[in-house]
Amino acid sequence: MSLPTGFLDELRTRVSLSSVVGRKVTWDMRKSNMGKGDMWAPCPFHQEKSASFHVDDRKGYYYCFGCHAKGDAVTFVKETENLGFMEAVEVLAREAGMPMPARDPRAAQVADRRTQLAQVMEEAVKWFRLQLKTSAAADARAYLAKRGLSPEAQDRWEIGFCPEPRQALFTALTQKGMAPDLIVASGVCAQSDDGRKPYDRFSNRIIFPIRDGRGRAISLGGRAMDPNARAKYLNGPETELFDKGRNLFNHGPAREAAGKGKPLIVAEGYMDVIALSEAGFKAAVAPLGTAVTEDQLRLMWRISDEPIIALDGDAAGTRAALRVIDLALPLLEAGKGLRFALLPGGMDPDDLIKARGAAAMQAVLDQAQPMVRLLWQRETEGQVFDSPERRAALDKRLRAALTRIADPSIRSHYGEEIKALRWELFGASRRPAATPRSPGGRFQPRDAILPATPGTRQSMLAQGPEAVELLLEAAVLATLVTHPVLIHRFETPLERIDFHGQGHDLMRNLLLRHADAPDIHDQILAQAPAALDVLMSQPHVRNAPAVRNREDAEFAALCLAGDLAKLETSRSARREIAEAQDDITGLSDEGLTWRLHKAAEARNAAEKIATDDTNDLGEDRAALSNHLQRLIDGRIWEKKR
Repeated sequence: MSLPTGFLDELRTRVSLSSVVGRKVTWDMRKSNMGKGDMWAPCPFHQEKSASFHVDDRKGYYYCFGCHAKGDAVTFVKETENLGFMEAVEVLAREAGMPMPARDPRAAQVADRRTQLAQVMEEAVKWFRLQLKTSAAADARAYLAKRGLSPEAQDRWEIGFCPEPRQALFTALTQKGMAPDLIVASGVCAQSDDGRKPYDRFSNRIIFPIRDGRGRAISLGGRAMDPNARAKYLNGPETELFDKGRNLFNHGPAREAAGKGKPLIVAEGYMDVIALSEAGFKAAVAPLGTAVTEDQLRLMWRISDEPIIALDGDAAGTRAALRVIDLALPLLEAGKGLRFALLPGGMDPDDLIKARGAAAMQAVLDQAQPMVRLLWQRETEGQVFDSPERRAALDKRLRAALTRIADPSIRSHYGEEIKALRWELFGASRRPAATPRSPGGRFQPRDAILPATPGTRQSMLAQGPEAVELLLEAAVLATLVTHPVLIHRFETPLERIDFHGQGHDLMRNLLLRHADAPDIHDQILAQAPAALDVLMSQPHVRNAPAVRNREDAEFAALCLAGDLAKLETSRSARREIAEAQDDITGLSDEGLTWRLHKAAEARNAAEKIATDDTNDLGEDRAALSNHLQRLIDGRIWEKKR
């Protein structure tokens, strides 16, 4: 039985050789480099103690330097399990979830036809290369020289030229004995609608051969010399040899270079790939006239775990990059990702290398961003999030994107990164609390302590409302550390609080960042042990009902809501007083008196909220009210002489 076109290539793309071999061997971790797919183990085909069996996971081949066994995944299954070729293919197909094709008695004829089509393509490539040396190709050679391609580089890339007469190639191939139907089926010529003989598809174009991963010519790309041509670049049509959505330009050489440690760079077109490769970036590929497809993406991941998408720095290039994100999200796996190199505006890799050299291109690649950053940029760039509704819309879009990630581990890590980026955007915009003035009109530092009355001199609350607010901050954070399931419920007020206590801001950031982590306490302990110890060692924190009762999350939620309400009203009242003090001009003012009255009402409302709170801080209310009364009794609206 013969297999249909591309079946084995698809099978090798879906099945990792290291996973197949790994069932039979024990890897030598000292010698292996997992990140590069460079694996070593004792050979399963002969008895040995040293690791001389080498697996190149990117190329999909193995070789033993002891017994010289070699092959791919199919060969390995065939040899280790004593199966025939088709049986080995069936084993791997089941593992990859691919149905085996029905047996076709004509498959052998199809294989023979593909061989004949490949011969047509090779003859066409040879003829095009010869034409580039003729006088008819003078303009084409001048164009290539202007683009910086030397004759040696043109030979390396097998660049050719198709002259103007529209039957020149067809005539040359038929004279070599090629059948007209094969010439048309290969895609190099097209059938005329008026019944005349076929014409050359790439007339008056510079020719770039397209080869598959095994080096076989499967199609052509042509760059028009006529500026008025309908298409500047033209790819060959879909044929029995060529599926443009499942191939990459420069696939074979790029795979070899990536196997030697070069980063895989994905550019937009032929000239970009050639410019990159000639500048030393040998592992460069390009899709073939289409947006990147799922098959091409899987092919890239077979070559490299983390390809760099280096598309043009214009609007079209940005749109292409964003399409790649939508394609890649459902396909992400552990160790398989993408990075995006953002080129200067309006430039492609060819432009950048010619203008600034290879070092400039390397600098752009060094700054390549992970895909999650570009996803965030897409959802936030150019937008204003000045209302809860707009922020909620952003959250909805981000959640929709994250739900498309199938791998739960990757989805979790993406969520953590998005949460950190969200905090960077919204956390920095929080309004800082106004700095209060003392009754004498001078500014006080935030950690200043107000004089305590004799009756409360021994109490922590005697330090004034700012100290009380620090206690409330600590109570809020400790409750969330003890009951992390409440973090999402109170995420919005938690983000808005302007924490003043030592280590409190750090603790809030860690709570938000690791809200979904199952071991959040361990995460915080590892990153901020001192801050956590200080927080949880405070007596009023240890004795707080919500902290002592670790089992009742709903009770903790009630306590948390009360603490947040008291903290917000206390700070609002202090801000109102501070702003009123700034307005004092030396005269009594009814508006000022009214504002102070409203501040007092707000503080009384806070007391009322806390009346039924099981986590009641009685001294808190008394100290805050006494402080406000002292300000009123001292007639702070009158300018002091």
